[in-house]
Amino acid sequence: MLIRWIKLVWALALLALIVLGKALPAEASLHTYQERPGQVTFRAQQSLRDSDDRAWQAIAFKRLQQGQLQGIYLRLVGFPGTAPVDVQKPLVVLAATGQQWQASPALDPQTAALPDTVGQYDVRSLLTDLTAPQPLELQIPLQNAAPAQIQVAPFVVREWLETVNQGA
Repeated sequence: MLIRWIKLVWALALLALIVLGKALPAEASLHTYQERPGQVTFRAQQSLRDSDDRAWQAIAFKRLQQGQLQGIYLRLVGFPGTAPVDVQKPLVVLAATGQQWQASPALDPQTAALPDTVGQYDVRSLLTDLTAPQPLELQIPLQNAAPAQIQVAPFVVREWLETVNQGA
């Protein structure tokens, strides 16, 4: 009799986990910032590692000023120990489908300068070309070194695409 009760409790617990797991949507790390009157920034931020196991923060953001698009950017922040980013060269983005983009280095109007381990790129054409989330490879140009290569999972790309669609 006790064994039946234990099996019943386990079955109910498993059922509850399945139901709760399907009922709760995955939370994206999308944030909205009212930076000042008339200026809104939508942002998605993830921690990623390159092929040399160096940590990077990838921040995709879109800024609106008085309802007008100021730009869509991807800021890649290298942590201590990362080689300086070559801010004169474009970010190369590769898709498994064979598509390739080059995102030009670009600062948003509110940013005068960035530290040498940070690159920021205009990714408007890249994110408007993508019709669905897919795995991507980022090739970050570094000074006096081979590009840092980061594999980006489709769920991260989905958050970037959702950022682009915010406030549209």
